[in-house]
Amino acid sequence: MATVAANLMRRAAIILFFFPVAALHAQPFGSRSPTPPPQFRKANELIRKQEPIKINQNVLKQVTPDTSHIVVSIPKQRAYLMLGDQIAIDAPISSGKRGHSTPQGHFTVLEKDPNHHSTLYGDYVDRSGRVVRAGVSARIDSAPSGTHFAGATMKWFLRLTGDGVGMHIGILPGYPASHGCVRESVEGAKLFYDHAKVGTPVDVGDY
Repeated sequence: MATVAANLMRRAAIILFFFPVAALHAQPFGSRSPTPPPQFRKANELIRKQEPIKINQNVLKQVTPDTSHIVVSIPKQRAYLMLGDQIAIDAPISSGKRGHSTPQGHFTVLEKDPNHHSTLYGDYVDRSGRVVRAGVSARIDSAPSGTHFAGATMKWFLRLTGDGVGMHIGILPGYPASHGCVRESVEGAKLFYDHAKVGTPVDVGDY
């Protein structure tokens, strides 16, 4: 009996070696489990997240509106408040999208306005202030009956050109998205505004 039992155990071991336990639970031939649906990523996960603002307090405390200058890098989507060749603030921006590129070159701040509103881009609103048509261009889009144009808010505005391009608070999606202006974060716009004056040099380009 012991020999018979040993032979049975040996055969069982061989079967399990060649046919693992998982195979015993396999579904019949021709029967497949349904393919799981594709996992779609949310739009905000696809947008490249920009690094937050960086402040060198040791340099910033030495900066005054008389000694500062600003550099805007279009490829890096960053703006720098400079003291000589030292970076006081390194901040994320969003420059002009295709067809509305931010002009490049050497500029100076022409105007400072803490509560500026666009004269070109904004919304058409009714008498009660309700938005009837959003995201319009006053130059292109006609006003619906009974509405008037309300320019988009451009807080902490530093004007760079006579036709309205400047630096101001705006949405930062992680890529060029404006109509030509240099959008900044709330914190960044206030710091650049406070440390600039009319006449502050601003260089915009492929730095």
